[in-house]
Amino acid sequence: MTFMTLDQIEAAAEFLRPRLKVRPRIGLILGSGLNSLAESVEEAVYVPYPEIPHWPPSTVEGHVGRLVIGTLETQPVIVMQGRLHFYEGYSMSQVTFPIRVMQRLGIEILIVTNAAGAINPDFVPGDVMLITDHINLIGMGGANPLVGPNLDAFGLRFPDMSQAYDRQLQALARQVAAQENMLLREGVYVSLAGPSFETPAELRFLRLIGADAVGMSTVPEVIVARHGGTRVLGLSGISNKANLDGSTITSHVEVMEAGRILTPKIERLVRGVLRALK
Repeated sequence: MTFMTLDQIEAAAEFLRPRLKVRPRIGLILGSGLNSLAESVEEAVYVPYPEIPHWPPSTVEGHVGRLVIGTLETQPVIVMQGRLHFYEGYSMSQVTFPIRVMQRLGIEILIVTNAAGAINPDFVPGDVMLITDHINLIGMGGANPLVGPNLDAFGLRFPDMSQAYDRQLQALARQVAAQENMLLREGVYVSLAGPSFETPAELRFLRLIGADAVGMSTVPEVIVARHGGTRVLGLSGISNKANLDGSTITSHVEVMEAGRILTPKIERLVRGVLRALK
């Protein structure tokens, strides 16, 4: 198992610091099919992941694999245009390495977005769900991103997760959605290892334990963000309908297509939240 060290985190941060015009306040992670939001960043500096020391490359279709550093709605941002996943063969420490680097660069808030499958039968493709809580099914099986040596420079060995998603940021998102006359679903996101999509029986099980949407990312990043004291806002773009009876087939192409519909909605929400931040 690979554990990223404080020296490696600092080396990546040191590489990026000269490329920062201002200290980023907001970190933003874009999920599958949601990359175009990064094109809106002003005075942007682009840094491909392979150029950054110790930063693992993204291998998934639809993930560009670079940092975009600049401003969005006057807020200094650092945007991950594509994330890393456990199913790519990386350790959880590697998957969450970017969060540590962004924390080292000074971010205060992390906004995470993802493409997720509906479990709640009321959700339809194109809906946006505000993540109010999560179920760390991967972590319950032993793959928690905080397993291994604790990085004391960031946080305590046993961090509290009772408010993983910041309530004030949630309130801002609801306010923006109301102003934009946008339906904003709310619910619990469950993270699985992937890369296979879920069976109908698995989806029915996840529904029974209280999940509304399912994906293969996000939760590890949120846990590490909270370990380091970073506030989190989570948004899931619903990419496919709940397949609780096995009557439909889910594909990555479907996820990417849904991203084209979801990106404008998520961009409006994110922009509104950034404008509302003090």
